[in-house]
Amino acid sequence: MGKGSKGVVNGIDREIRTVTLDDVKQHDRRDDKWLVIQGEVYDITKWSKRHPGGSRLISHFAGQDATDAFRAFHKDLTAVRKYLKPIHIGTLPESERNDTELQTDFRELRKTAEDMGLFTPSILFFAAHLGHILMFEVLAYLVLAYLGVGWWQIMLSMACYTIVEAQTAWIQHDFGHLSAFSNRFSSKWDHLLHYLVMGFLQGASPAWWNHMHYQHHAKPNVMGKDPDVRIEKLFVVGKVMPVEVAKTKSGGSMPYNWQHRYFFIIGPPLLFPVYFQVMLFRHMFTRRLWWDLAVVAGFFIKFFYLYTPLIGFGGAVAYYFTVRMFESMWFTWVAQSNHIPMEIKPDEAEPWMVAQLRASCNVEPSFFNDWFTGHLNFQIEHHLFPTMPRHNLHKITPLVKSLCKKHGLDFQVKSLYRAFADIVKSLEHSGQLWYSTYKAYHSS
Repeated sequence: MGKGSKGVVNGIDREIRTVTLDDVKQHDRRDDKWLVIQGEVYDITKWSKRHPGGSRLISHFAGQDATDAFRAFHKDLTAVRKYLKPIHIGTLPESERNDTELQTDFRELRKTAEDMGLFTPSILFFAAHLGHILMFEVLAYLVLAYLGVGWWQIMLSMACYTIVEAQTAWIQHDFGHLSAFSNRFSSKWDHLLHYLVMGFLQGASPAWWNHMHYQHHAKPNVMGKDPDVRIEKLFVVGKVMPVEVAKTKSGGSMPYNWQHRYFFIIGPPLLFPVYFQVMLFRHMFTRRLWWDLAVVAGFFIKFFYLYTPLIGFGGAVAYYFTVRMFESMWFTWVAQSNHIPMEIKPDEAEPWMVAQLRASCNVEPSFFNDWFTGHLNFQIEHHLFPTMPRHNLHKITPLVKSLCKKHGLDFQVKSLYRAFADIVKSLEHSGQLWYSTYKAYHSS
């Protein structure tokens, strides 16, 4: 810790301590957490418990520079900075405040995107998207109400409802990232619609989604920090996890060398109807999220009120879980195609752009791919700029590609088929890696 000096920090005349990066790195424990934002050092140990994005999200950057992550997650910096003043404890020395060329170029790219108006959403786009979801929900009901309840009517109705649920997953993602309303509107509109859409249309907890998804964005494909790869009870992914699990026997009792086959049975079909159902209700009850429970209850009341008179209670339950299964397969193949085949490893405190490119890949754009994936086929751009409205992601693509080329970063784009196939190939490779390591360490 360096000596103090007088100065003005964040508009406050106070004693400024010089804190080195090595000092910051020592404070990465559960009960002692510092981080760096724009060369200033903050003690987040107590504040993390009150952090609106959740304590885990901000704690993932303990002992690290969180400058670009801070900018990526917050739309209104003026409102956020007032929370930084009380927890400011020092500043980095000038010798450690020099950004790399990549960091400077990336921040200039963000400024260019802002100047181009790419963070300004189109209310018409999101209104039209929500409108087409509501149209399919009405159609799902009308098919049974007016055409009868034969097998083909039920299948057609379930197809409509599957579209409702899958597309709702994409638009709630927009509201959850605060990307549907501009700063001239309050972000409260994003939060309100996130609750209504996620809860009343999808039957899920917005708070649970925020808790899980923001961690994924903060540290994508980082073992121990990204919930999306905390799956070793059923699957091992990447090149590091299979070896660690095999050496320590720390995973489940699954035959991971067969995971590329049992993935089709216990992976996509069961993610929503089983795993997510358990996780979200446990999250709501253990954290006493009564508002979340209220909107989720509204979904189930609406659903069974409408469908029980048509197909009976048992039929409505079967209908519900069948739709959840198809929605789950749609969502899982899309979501995992962008990340599972990419590099997965422990946290190395990489620069923001490097970390996002390492863990993400794109799928070729087309009218169908854009609609089918909710524009998550622009996964790289979305991860670099999570608050950018999805209808503008394609506009920043050429600039991102140019920056990647300049700095030797791999910008991967795949066909939809190859993206799906790579999930299975990567699972097979990771499974075989686990098997060979397990035999080597435990064959005697």
